[in-house]
Amino acid sequence: MTDSQRSYNMSRIKGKNTSIEMLLSRALWHRGLRFRKNSKHVYGHPDISIRKYRIAIFCDGDFWHGYDWENRKDEIKSNRDYWIPKIERNMRKDIEVNHILESMGWTVIRVWEHEIRKDLPDTADMIMRIVEEKKKLL
Repeated sequence: MTDSQRSYNMSRIKGKNTSIEMLLSRALWHRGLRFRKNSKHVYGHPDISIRKYRIAIFCDGDFWHGYDWENRKDEIKSNRDYWIPKIERNMRKDIEVNHILESMGWTVIRVWEHEIRKDLPDTADMIMRIVEEKKKLL
């Protein structure tokens, strides 16, 4: 693959309404959960947010958010000077967003791409359990 082909491919990757976000949101919707997607009114613009219960859900792509980073960063072969700092910045930003939301009283749920793809029903059930717990507290 040439650099221009790679550049074009990377430019086509979406930031919202990704396949994993759509899978999870459909599963939650079918379970009766109502929410907002990519809300600009919630810090960090979570993929799914439930303001009533102060729950923010992020669907983190394994590559973009550094899943198993210490082992996987060696797999990056091209343009390492760009990708490694970029992904590490994403990881720092994720931590910062978590801290800010939690300090505001939000529950932050981060779900990895591979968890959604591998076991969507269990992932959605886990989120529903957290929502039910929050309901009891209100």
